[in-house]
Amino acid sequence: MQATLTHSRTRRRERPKSKGGMKRAIRYLANYRRQAALPYVFLLIATLSQLAVPRMIRNVIDAVTSGYIADQMLQALEKIPAQFLGASLPKILEALKLPAALTADQLKVQLEADLNGAPQALTVALVSIVIFAVLRGVFSFLQAFWAEKNSQAVAYDLRNDLYAKIQNLSFSYHDKNQTGQLMIRATDDVEKVRLFIGQGLLQLVGAVILLGGTVIILFTSNVALAWTSMPILPIAIVLFAVFASLAQPMFAKVQQKLSALNTVLQENLAGIKVIKAFTREKEQQKKFHAAADATMEQSIAVNRLFTFLFPLVFMVANLGQAAILYVGGKQIIVGTLTLGAWQEFSMYLMYLFFPIMMFGMIVTQMGQAAASADRIFEILDAKSDITDKPNAVKLPQVKGEVKFENVTFRYFGGGDPVLKNVTFDAKPGEAIALLGATGSGKTTIINMLPRFYDPSEGRITIDGLDLRDITLDSLRSQIGIVLQETTLFSGSIRDNIAFGKPDATLEEIQKAAQAAAAHDFILSFPEGYDTHVGERGATLSGGQKQRVAIARALLLNPRILILDDSTSSVDLTTEAQIQSALDTLMKGRTSFVIAQRISTVINADKILVLDKGEVVAQGKHADLMEDEPIYAEIYNSQLLPESQTSEVSKTSEVSRKVTL
Repeated sequence: MQATLTHSRTRRRERPKSKGGMKRAIRYLANYRRQAALPYVFLLIATLSQLAVPRMIRNVIDAVTSGYIADQMLQALEKIPAQFLGASLPKILEALKLPAALTADQLKVQLEADLNGAPQALTVALVSIVIFAVLRGVFSFLQAFWAEKNSQAVAYDLRNDLYAKIQNLSFSYHDKNQTGQLMIRATDDVEKVRLFIGQGLLQLVGAVILLGGTVIILFTSNVALAWTSMPILPIAIVLFAVFASLAQPMFAKVQQKLSALNTVLQENLAGIKVIKAFTREKEQQKKFHAAADATMEQSIAVNRLFTFLFPLVFMVANLGQAAILYVGGKQIIVGTLTLGAWQEFSMYLMYLFFPIMMFGMIVTQMGQAAASADRIFEILDAKSDITDKPNAVKLPQVKGEVKFENVTFRYFGGGDPVLKNVTFDAKPGEAIALLGATGSGKTTIINMLPRFYDPSEGRITIDGLDLRDITLDSLRSQIGIVLQETTLFSGSIRDNIAFGKPDATLEEIQKAAQAAAAHDFILSFPEGYDTHVGERGATLSGGQKQRVAIARALLLNPRILILDDSTSSVDLTTEAQIQSALDTLMKGRTSFVIAQRISTVINADKILVLDKGEVVAQGKHADLMEDEPIYAEIYNSQLLPESQTSEVSKTSEVSRKVTL
């Protein structure tokens, strides 16, 4: 129980939550400097063009109304007798808001000028509207194009950084994190960040420019109406700030649920044969439905929040509009506001409300992007347990002397040790065999040779150099590995064999395949070495995949060779062929072999017998048979008939007790 709690606390300490991920993602735009600024320059021009249109519309309306009023007044003046015109002239001038000193003749000249100038003013205003509309259209297109290009560039960089980071993280990190979780961060999370940088961020800047420009114009055109509209701004800003603080953690939970859903899907697709073989389709469907339901419920919770936000914001906006209609209507009635000015103010009022409405969508997108960015940088900030020291040296051509000195190892730095004080040495060219029950620590030992893990205590050396003082690339490039779980990649057989040495010639590839007893079955395919193997080598049998993997390791001509039960998936005939080839190839190389069949390691220079993480015996076959009851029992249980095995087991048990 205590170990479990320690393990849990260790995991929490090793996975700190990343904050400020969105700011860091936006900083990726700095990689493109001038290109990153282009959409914002185009946005400024497009927004200024948009802000100019209401003034042009005001000019159109004022030109039409002034021309109409001038025409009607001229007709009315002609009908008024001259003797009465002088008495009514002051009232006419007051109604037209003209200087009281004007004479009747001057009034007529003014009205004729207004009438004659109206068509020209109308034409100028309409042409200006068209010009500004074209400018807005052109620069809106340019801003959208460059914003999309920049966002795709940022997504490209983020995905590459994520992939490189995931590749460089140690095995212990991958032990603690599911594949589906990592996949969703490199795909869906990156896409959400990209959408905000390409659209949401631009909309946010555009909304701020539009809002700021509109407020300035409103105050310069009509202070009373401007002050009437101002109270809605702080109310809306406070609303969005509150909802943004509530929304971001909810969006983070949505991404977590989506990651869990993706993990279930990935595991089911990878294990589809097992699911079908055990007829567990319905149970797995229930598991997927449960994950899908959790994702849907969390998404609905987010939408519930925003279905409350938007009507509330619309209500505030409508209240503000009602107040403005009241104040503006009174000004029109008393003649202090023209129809053109009212129409202009109404359009600017829409420009005031429109950014506020946009903030709702921006907050939604920003909340999603911020949660995704934090998840992305949580990986990018993860610390790898296995890294090169600052002063690490390049490993020279190795001779192959390997030593384990009191090596103890615990997964995740806590819990019971998997290996306990393991000590042994391998001379150059020796074959070291590892025997033991499942979970005895055999695979852990070979995983520590290429530094997939580092010892919790003790040290491992090659030619006297501590592995932690050597660069990872120089170490792993001189070790050939055939793991128990064979992994092939989509592509040809030739590509898979040459995976560690892409520039290998066909002749070199064929020699490696012949040594691994793979050449004949490869040539049996119509396309030979160009045969496509399918995802994870699905078109090959287990034994064929194993031999291709062996050829892949042998092509590197390594000085140190690791074979993790590499003949477990082949029949006895094929095993004999591979073993014969390996016996030849292992000469001159330090080899570490894990095998379930004791017959494959009888000729090893040293056999290590492991039990519960400890080396309980080591030596040559003959010596172990004579001095170590455990080894003799393993040997006899595999090679003697069952009736004889029982007797030998009893004898071994008696010998063990006598020894103790």
